[in-house]
Amino acid sequence: MIEKTPDNWFASWFDTTYYHLLYKDRNDSEAELFMTHLTNFLNLPENGTILDLACGKGRHAKFLNSLAYNVTGVDLSENSINSAKQFENNSLKFDVHDMRTPYPKQFDAVFNLFTSFGYFDDDNDNIATIKAIQQSLNDTGFGVIDFMNVDYIIENLVAEEIKTVETVDFHIKRFVKDGYIYKEIRFTDKGTDHFYTEKVQAISLNDFERYFEQTHINLLAIFGDYKLNSFHSKTSKRLILLFK
Repeated sequence: MIEKTPDNWFASWFDTTYYHLLYKDRNDSEAELFMTHLTNFLNLPENGTILDLACGKGRHAKFLNSLAYNVTGVDLSENSINSAKQFENNSLKFDVHDMRTPYPKQFDAVFNLFTSFGYFDDDNDNIATIKAIQQSLNDTGFGVIDFMNVDYIIENLVAEEIKTVETVDFHIKRFVKDGYIYKEIRFTDKGTDHFYTEKVQAISLNDFERYFEQTHINLLAIFGDYKLNSFHSKTSKRLILLFK
């Protein structure tokens, strides 16, 4: 039996235990460094409010809360939110929410982190997400999208690899097709063959600038890494956009 990803891949793959197993070794210290640099740069108010949009199990949200911010983490994955809810307190909340619609509250900052954008087949959904971020900001709030630098990623794409995590061998294949970067993930566990596909639009800086122009949003700064160094299209691993 083969379990395969449906077209709406992010709604199912992110909800599996295998997704979190494959990415269990994500660098928390790097994420914390990024959040420290970013909040210092933005000079958010004491006890400021932050929306962590597409928060997963809440690793960024939890750290931001430890810095004394009032944080709401939202994600489409019910399993991820249910897992994150164990960490809730008076200033840390989690909720199931679709990023394409505004959250019914406004914040000092909205963070969309770790390439949690570009999952959709329709460009209008990308524009709707950016509009929703803008509508979720208060009058002095800032939006941040942390995306991959597609020029660097495509130039340095690892076509195939096997990643073993605990007892599972993940066979991973990457390729670019029709404006998307694909990652096909195959593995067998407990007698069942699994096949999932991650599919993210290869959105460039020019594309984002077009989105912002269409939504009348001001792009304030562009960074190329988690230390907030300048962006260079050929060498920067990240494309971090600050706007309002």
